[in-house]
Amino acid sequence: MTAILSLSGLSKRFGAVVVADGLALDVRAGEALGILGPNGAGKTSLFGMITGTLRPDAGSVTFEGVDISALPPEIRCRRGIARSFQVPQPFGGMTVFENLLVAASFGGQLTERAATPRCLEVLDRCGLGHRANQRAGSLTLLDRKRLELARALATAPRLLLLDEVAGGLTDHECVDLIALIKDVRAGGVSIVWIEHVVHALLSVVDRLVVLYGGKFIAEGDPRAVIDNAAVRELYMGIEADA
Repeated sequence: MTAILSLSGLSKRFGAVVVADGLALDVRAGEALGILGPNGAGKTSLFGMITGTLRPDAGSVTFEGVDISALPPEIRCRRGIARSFQVPQPFGGMTVFENLLVAASFGGQLTERAATPRCLEVLDRCGLGHRANQRAGSLTLLDRKRLELARALATAPRLLLLDEVAGGLTDHECVDLIALIKDVRAGGVSIVWIEHVVHALLSVVDRLVVLYGGKFIAEGDPRAVIDNAAVRELYMGIEADA
């Protein structure tokens, strides 16, 4: 299957701390890929290098066959890469609908007239239709996470990067979120998902990689990776979560 995203020789360090050490990875079109790793392993920095908010020291990022390493974040978004953040970052003083309108207009390059039906469809899809006129800053944690996902979807991405969207949610809330992510994936969007809530991750992804010390130390079938002795040793708590 054709790769939608390819990382080659991606390296980044902050002083003595290495967050990426020659990383190479292909994400296949239509695939759901999970990324595990302890805190500080460089997972969020990896997302920054993919989206363009963090410049690597070396290496390249290729999206749909085109080297995008020199492109700024807004251009990468308009080409079809979107992400959510571990800590939701809505425009708190705007309504939920206005948050999506900004995403669709600037990330999706739509006029307000063209963006409106897309935003309404995404709101309903994400279970936020009844919150459309509510200030984003007043939402519950679950709804803020839904809004993070909705804003990303409003840009009509072909690759969606999810950063710990299940963190802080109850088991029941996780079930709803998993169903939404599966629905997005069924629509043809490729997904790369960083997550510490392992059971949520395993219910969605086709393949799992583990990032540690700036390197991928395990890759493959999710259950096989979870059972890897080195992964269990380095990623404490994974056995209990799984």
